Amino acid sequence: MISITTDFFRYIINGLIATSVHYGVLKFNIEILNFLSAGLASLTASAFGIASSFLGSRYFVFRKSRESIKFQAIKFSGFYGLIAILHFSVLFVWHDYLGLDFRFGFLIATALQLPISYIANKYIVFKK
Repeated sequence: MISITTDFFRYIINGLIATSVHYGVLKFNIEILNFLSAGLASLTASAFGIASSFLGSRYFVFRKSRESIKFQAIKFSGFYGLIAILHFSVLFVWHDYLGLDFRFGFLIATALQLPISYIANKYIVFKK
C-alpha cells in the first residue's frame, strides 16, 4: 500500500512539472504572443498544464488506480476545467482589473488549487 506521504510527494513533483508547463505557456502567451488579457492567456495555457498533469497523475502519482483511462480523463478534464476557470478568474481580477503583476496572481491561483486538486485526484479521479 502506498502511503499518503509517497502519494503526496509524487503529487508535488508532478504538480511542479505541470505548473512549469502552464507558467511557461502563460509567459509565452503574454510576452511573445502579446495577449492583452492575463486571464485569457492563462486559460489557454491551462490546457497544456492540464494535459501534463493528467499524464503525470495517471502514470506517476496514482499508478495503482484501476479505473479506465477514458473515465479518468473525463473526470479529470471536468474537474481541471473548473480549476482553469479559477486560474482565469484570479488572473483576470489580479492583472486585468487591478493591474498587478501576473506572476504573483499566478502564484495565488496555484496556491488555491493545490489542496483542492490533491484531494479531488486522490479520492475522486484516481481512487483505488
